[in-house]
Amino acid sequence: MTEPQPDHPIWPPEFADRYRAAGYWRGYTFGQMLRERATEHPDRIAVVDGDRRVSYGELDVRADRLAAGLRDAGIGKGDRVVVQLPNIAEFFDVCFGLFRLGAVPVFALPSHRLTEVSYFCEFSGAAAYITTDVEAGFDHRKLAAEVVAKLPELRVFIAGEPGEFAALSEVDAEPVGLTGPEPGDLAFLQLSGGSTGVPKLIPRTHDDYIYSFRASNEICGVTADTVYLGALPIAHNFPMSSPGTFGVLHAGGRVVLARRPSPDEVFPLVERERVTLAAAVPPLALVWLDAAGSTEHDLSSLEVLQVGGAKCSEEVARRVRPVLGATLQQVFGMAEGLVNYTRLDDPEDVILTTQGRPISPDDEVLVVDDEDNPVPPGGTGHLLTRGPYTIRGYYRAAEHNAKAFTADGFYRTGDVVRLTAAGNIVVEGRAKDQINRGGEKIAAEEVENHLLAHPAVHDAAVVSMPDDYLGERSCAFVVPRGTPPKARELIKFVRERGLAAYKVPDRVEFVEQFPQTGVGKVSKRDLREAISRELVPELERR
Repeated sequence: MTEPQPDHPIWPPEFADRYRAAGYWRGYTFGQMLRERATEHPDRIAVVDGDRRVSYGELDVRADRLAAGLRDAGIGKGDRVVVQLPNIAEFFDVCFGLFRLGAVPVFALPSHRLTEVSYFCEFSGAAAYITTDVEAGFDHRKLAAEVVAKLPELRVFIAGEPGEFAALSEVDAEPVGLTGPEPGDLAFLQLSGGSTGVPKLIPRTHDDYIYSFRASNEICGVTADTVYLGALPIAHNFPMSSPGTFGVLHAGGRVVLARRPSPDEVFPLVERERVTLAAAVPPLALVWLDAAGSTEHDLSSLEVLQVGGAKCSEEVARRVRPVLGATLQQVFGMAEGLVNYTRLDDPEDVILTTQGRPISPDDEVLVVDDEDNPVPPGGTGHLLTRGPYTIRGYYRAAEHNAKAFTADGFYRTGDVVRLTAAGNIVVEGRAKDQINRGGEKIAAEEVENHLLAHPAVHDAAVVSMPDDYLGERSCAFVVPRGTPPKARELIKFVRERGLAAYKVPDRVEFVEQFPQTGVGKVSKRDLREAISRELVPELERR
């Protein structure tokens, strides 16, 4: 009889023992982390959300009472709960409340719509869905109703006024008898930006994730005096843990939330709160740099600007210190684990031209060719990694795990890199069929499947096209079935299928057939070259 497979692979005992012995995994949970900070300085401000200022003591109490209230509402230890909240203080109430309860958040982004949210709820077996009311003009209550129509047993809680669904503010009870999780237990599930049409869920434990941002704090100089600007969607791995909001809360610092990342909202916050650390993806960093030259706001408190999520061009990197007076820190990592930083005291050429080196002495990094053979020193190849905070497998994805991980536990990142003599990583591109649109990862196969649902589409291939602002945009090549529809009709069709806006193709091109590789597969390399040869010059002429 075959042994049942676990929901997700874990570190083999010899590795887990090594990581504990080295002091990486220290055997405490998110709930314990918050309790320690609240005990040390209950009145210190933890989170700033507009005019709201939440102390560590208040956050600690709210987490306890919310955990108890969710338990009384039928949410139990180990239950999955899809969390889709914008950059608001309630995000931390919910996270730490679920952590205290031992329930498992499944982090969705505010931009996700029915297709994604219903899938996350169904695939994870979620017991509940926590969302907001209206954000950026979009009615999340209507989305919640559509999700419940597909999954009638799902409980919904809204960070807003009560109505069809329970208001999160009314979920409250005396925190009696909460047992909570163990440090090695599953803490939450994040979303992979992988290349397949079905998003993968990334399992993170309390032990491994806390290590990642605790060690990041040491590298990034985060202390109790740090004031961190959360301008990117804070459910993303980068602003959550590199060192992000959780790292700053671990240090006892202050998290300042921005609902929108635009300069007209961000710059006043930097001035008012004396922000010292901010994180941006390259297109956003460029917007801030362009606006900083004409702003009347005092940005002099900013000490470090982190840029990650996609490769930062050298031209943008060179502008950071002269324009903002801050040190640039390049960040290259993935929600599956490995994170690299340029160090704050690195030589300027390292900061400007590399994506840094790993957090941990036990981060194992291999650069290999197509046959998994090591490339010569300084050569370009596929990045493989394993370590104390890199997962050993996705959640409930045994078949995919067999491809995404080597037999000895190395994760195939899909990145093409080279290592400098000093051990810094330089990202050269992607091997996976994935588009990085300003830090948002788009799985080509997922979008292709939506296009193929249109009756006038015979075949579809989605590829990246270079873009000076976002780094990459998406172009859908379509072989029509009969008379081609209008491009705008296809774009409208995909959008109305409930797909996140950033996944909708930026451009549609109709072709009679696709170029093929020697084995008869669609040659996406040739399609990308066609964009470079024909479409980009055309756009430049406009």
